[in-house]
Amino acid sequence: MESAIFVGGVSAVSLSWSSGEGGFIASPLFGSFSSSSSSSSYGCWKLRRRGINNNGLVVRGSAERGNGVSSIKSRVAFQPFEELKKEDFLVPISPQHSLARQGYSGDCEAAINEQINGGCGGEENGTIMGSVEYNVSYVYHAMYAYFNRDNIALRGLAKFFKESSEEERQHAEKLMEYQNKRGGKVKLHPILMTPSEFDHAEKGDALYSMELALSLEKLTNEKLLLLHSVADRNNDPQLTDFIESEFLAEQVEAIKKISEYVAQLRRVGKGHGVWHFDQMLLKQGDAAL
Repeated sequence: MESAIFVGGVSAVSLSWSSGEGGFIASPLFGSFSSSSSSSSYGCWKLRRRGINNNGLVVRGSAERGNGVSSIKSRVAFQPFEELKKEDFLVPISPQHSLARQGYSGDCEAAINEQINGGCGGEENGTIMGSVEYNVSYVYHAMYAYFNRDNIALRGLAKFFKESSEEERQHAEKLMEYQNKRGGKVKLHPILMTPSEFDHAEKGDALYSMELALSLEKLTNEKLLLLHSVADRNNDPQLTDFIESEFLAEQVEAIKKISEYVAQLRRVGKGHGVWHFDQMLLKQGDAAL
């Protein structure tokens, strides 16, 4: 007959009856120990992890056998104060250290700061490189100011880019809140200076700006995937779950929506169709992407 003892819902030790040995054989499911007892005596086993003398778990078991049937009674005593002696659970004394920080690597902390603000990049093939949440928000805000001019007067595009700017800023603030929750420190970098003119001789300002927005959304998505890989490499499931649940699905939707806008603007050209597209954005009330 074989039975198992559970610690917190996890099987800690397997006990099996051996008639040849005249008692029970205890087989640990983690760590290593050995003990046996007669059919009428009580045994006490202290579990030990490999290389650790005491992890605070004590298993007490009793065995009885009659008419060829054996039964096992057991209980587990958990000693939390032994566990709390480990360095991982010590509360920092220095006021300069976070009290909440646990299992949060420096690589993850730096990667989140990069996603919040990024570094100063430059223009490459008409797209702004090296920009993440705050920088992207800054570019969208410049687009809003451009289309809101009295001599441009495309209010639908102005509204769309203003909402997009606010959305990216909210993303940055969400990352800042998470950084503080995990015990990291937010470090902001200088924001890239953006262009103030978005007209294009061949494409026109509407199509050029929307293509730029599509490139920025793809760049943001790439940086989020990089952040996810850093979290995965550092065995941080809490950070990977945060990125997956709060950002990744939304980025896929944003890229799809702006891709459709680019396709539509390519069809209508630079003339009267742009005004109709602008009116669609103005009346549609699209939420920011």
